[in-house]
Amino acid sequence: MPGLLRGVARTAVIAGTATTVSNRVSRRQANRWAAQDQQQYEEQAPPPQYQQAPPPPEPQEDPIAQLRELAKLRDDGILTEEEFAAEKHKILG
Repeated sequence: MPGLLRGVARTAVIAGTATTVSNRVSRRQANRWAAQDQQQYEEQAPPPQYQQAPPPPEPQEDPIAQLRELAKLRDDGILTEEEFAAEKHKILG
């Protein structure tokens, strides 16, 4: 009986050792493959290009209000008729 117990114990130790070594080898190989995949991905993928967001549009005044202000300046003699016409053309497009 002691010989049988010794044989079973020896088999358990060998099987445990084999399992541990096998797991360690598998884990190491998986890490190598992951590193290779990551390296290939980095070589293939171009670095991300970031663009600056465009500035927000400036708030537009009401064109009618702008024309009224221009007309008031014209009526007060600050703007000439030609200047008024040019500004009016800019506002109305």
